[in-house]
Amino acid sequence: MQGTVATFDPETRSGTLLLDDGTPVAFDRAAFDASGLRLLRLGQRVRLEYDGDRLRRVAIPTMP
Repeated sequence: MQGTVATFDPETRSGTLLLDDGTPVAFDRAAFDASGLRLLRLGQRVRLEYDGDRLRRVAIPTMP
């Protein structure tokens, strides 16, 4: 599943994504830190990886 970065707070390392249908999805520090990224830009496309119902990782679509 993919979405677009709507908000990102570099201090808390959390934010909000918008799915393609407009549904907002919040992500926490753990999901961001699992990506290995240092920051996200507003409007950036990301891939969402779930572990059951929990958002496990936010990643760039081209990253393995």
